[in-house]
Amino acid sequence: MAPDITAEELDKEVREELRSLPGDLSDLVGRHLVAAERALEEDDPDKAHEHTKVARRFAARIGVVREAAGIVAYRAGHFSEALSDLRAARRMTGSEAYLPVMADCERGLGRPERAIDLVRSPEAERLDRAGRIELTIVESGARRDLGQQDAAVITLQRLPELRDPQPKPWSARLAFAYADALADAGHQEAATDWFARAMAFDEDGETEAAERYAELTGAVIEDVEEDFDEEDDFDDAGVAEEGNLAEEEEEDAEALAEAGDLLSAEPEPEPEPQAEAEAPAEAEDSLDEDAVQEEEPAEAETEAEVEVEAETPGITPAFIEPNFGDVLDDETDESAQDQPKKKDD
Repeated sequence: MAPDITAEELDKEVREELRSLPGDLSDLVGRHLVAAERALEEDDPDKAHEHTKVARRFAARIGVVREAAGIVAYRAGHFSEALSDLRAARRMTGSEAYLPVMADCERGLGRPERAIDLVRSPEAERLDRAGRIELTIVESGARRDLGQQDAAVITLQRLPELRDPQPKPWSARLAFAYADALADAGHQEAATDWFARAMAFDEDGETEAAERYAELTGAVIEDVEEDFDEEDDFDDAGVAEEGNLAEEEEEDAEALAEAGDLLSAEPEPEPEPQAEAEAPAEAEDSLDEDAVQEEEPAEAETEAEVEVEAETPGITPAFIEPNFGDVLDDETDESAQDQPKKKDD
């Protein structure tokens, strides 16, 4: 563990919960939690997992410790361990905020039916807006695991947040999940539009929208570092070119000086005034005719540009109407049973 890591870096609420431990143990567990957080920031979930395992060994009855252990285990791909820790944290804290991660753990363990059961549980109704959106994204993935591609698309279409053009914390993930479901259902053109939409929302690179968009369109994504290298090379070339220009300017100055001497020695005869007067008049007439001929194409081009702009709107929600499959079979049967039978004439 790095020597600069201290438990003071934790949130105040977390430090308060750790104070139930003895002084030295509280500081040790806190430092391991901070180290785990730093490892996640460095994209090293396995290292973070090692730190949270130590923290859990010394403070298994602290809710915040079991929550951290569960989240890190999930990030590291240890779904069974993550599910166990998050269930324990749920009992200790009474919070339902872990339901989306728990449902996704069920998917990771190859049990999409259990994931859908958690989605339909009464506890899911107590989630906040962000939690419900995350749980719906997991449900869509579970439908795809079951081979219900159209149902996966419909599941996300039911969210009104999918139509919101304003960026929100969940916008990038939701648009990416919808694009991924569209691609899996065979709607490549609509998927391309939604990967582009997700890419516009995803300023922090949270999703793989840019990579998926490049796969579908064949576009080339340039690395920012390569751009900087090219700019450096251009600057070096520019310095060398400036030196060559300076030498060329000196040569041009010498040539002009020599030309000036020759002109002063042998002046050219002056042109006749009538020839000068006729030439501009003919030039003006030809320019006027050319201008008249070019005015009509310019107007035509302007009208064509307006038509093209009108026919190419911006990115809009490309909602589709796929086959509902078994998702709506139950609803259809129930509605048929509720309708009264007609009497025979």
